[in-house]
Amino acid sequence: MFSRTIVVIAGLVVLAACGTDQTASPETTTPAVAASSTPAPSPSATAALSITDPWVKTAKKGMSAAFGTIVNNTGADITVLSGATPLSPKIELHEVVESKGKMVMQPKKGGFVIPAHGTHVLEPGGDHIMLMDVAEEVKPGAEIPFTLTLADGGTFAFTAIGKDFAGGNEDYQGGMDMGGGNG
Repeated sequence: MFSRTIVVIAGLVVLAACGTDQTASPETTTPAVAASSTPAPSPSATAALSITDPWVKTAKKGMSAAFGTIVNNTGADITVLSGATPLSPKIELHEVVESKGKMVMQPKKGGFVIPAHGTHVLEPGGDHIMLMDVAEEVKPGAEIPFTLTLADGGTFAFTAIGKDFAGGNEDYQGGMDMGGGNG
């Protein structure tokens, strides 16, 4: 009985040693070190929002707009209040509404609210991110970085791709009524 106990204990020591060697291998410790040395991003900045098919209408100068579908991956509404991109010194969150029988663009009061576990579509003829005074030509395939600022103080960054689009012949060059002289 005593020798059987020693054999079992010896077997456990061997198994424990094998487990320790695997745990100490560089493949398993490197990610833990990297994760602990990098601060965790805030949920509102990363996992809370995502975007599908982000794109920017090509333009030589003047105005353009960004589109896509913003996805809220959380159980609470998230509000986008503003945006920024190196491509344009000024960005406005816009909506298109009917006013006096005409479709007009205007700043979206209160920003874009993305419902809990829902989406908010940015599309030509609807809500969109308006780029005022585009600093350089937006060519097809160009990668344009954006950062959206959220009501909770967080941010959401994404890259949109330049895309030719005639659409409903939206005029982002100031010909469309901007509901208050913004364009």
